[in-house]
Formats: sequence, C-alpha cells, structure tokens
Amino acid sequence: MIDADRVSARLQADPLANSLGIRLVEVGDDFVKVAMTVTETHTNFHGATHGGAVFIVADCAFSLYSNSYEADASAIDTHMVFTAGSKPGDELTATATEIHRGRTLATYRVLVERDDGRVVGNFTGTVFIAQ
Repeated sequence: MIDADRVSARLQADPLANSLGIRLVEVGDDFVKVAMTVTETHTNFHGATHGGAVFIVADCAFSLYSNSYEADASAIDTHMVFTAGSKPGDELTATATEIHRGRTLATYRVLVERDDGRVVGNFTGTVFIAQ
C-alpha cells in the first residue's frame, strides 16, 4: 500500500523537483501522479520541452512510488520513449504505476501526458529494494 505521507515528505525534500516546479497531484491506492508546468527554462534550442525535463518529471513519479514503502529503493535501470513534443505553457502530468514488486526488485511504468491528453513520454524503471 502506498504511504501518501511518505510520498509527500519525499517530494518536499527533493531540491531538484522543487526547483523545477514539480508538484504532487494525487496519490492513489496503485498510482502516484505528479505534474510540472513547462516554462522557458525547460526548453531546448528548438524552443520545445527538453527531453531531460520530460525524463525528470517521469523519474520523479517513479522515485516517489518506488520509495513509498518502508524500505528504500534505488534505480538500477530506466528507459524513456518520447512519443510527442510539448512546449512552454503545457502541463505535463506523470502517472507512475507498479508493474511488479518482489523482495529485492520492483518495476514501474510512468506515462507522461500533456494537458490535452497526448502522451509525450513512456518511461519504465526498475529499482533495487534495500533490505
């Protein structure tokens, strides 16, 4: 079961997420959702949202969910597929769900969507769970 208080505390203690304006939207029984409004500082030389910014919002949702349990978890593998672009003013929402959790490994999927519902990124990540 996801510990919503732990998720909130972890996000509040994350300097990078806070500096980028990432905020907690919702913690459900089986998901964690965060959001970020794209600003000019999140863009690349094309004026589009930098892939790193999309990755960071996905990684934030992933890390919050995987660390919502009592044991700490550390990423050992991540993968991101970019499926559409975004631009300043767009609201990016990253929703993490747990695919599998074992004793020492867990895998998560995160969809990053624009406010119009278009998926801009599909992220998967695996963590090592400290015992």
